[in-house]
Amino acid sequence: MEIVYFTLVGIGLYFASDWILERIETRRGSRFEYRSIIFFVIILVLAFVSFQLISHLKQP
Repeated sequence: MEIVYFTLVGIGLYFASDWILERIETRRGSRFEYRSIIFFVIILVLAFVSFQLISHLKQP
């Protein structure tokens, strides 16, 4: 069941990272040249935090 949690959170993180990146670019006024790298950093940070939280909550 844990793999289902991680998969659902991963899908949510993808959309959340895209939304965050869009907000940053809107405030900046233009798109980033290396948009995929910035997206990767955002989703990586969110994944580390959320997966660590899931692991912590799953412990008995």
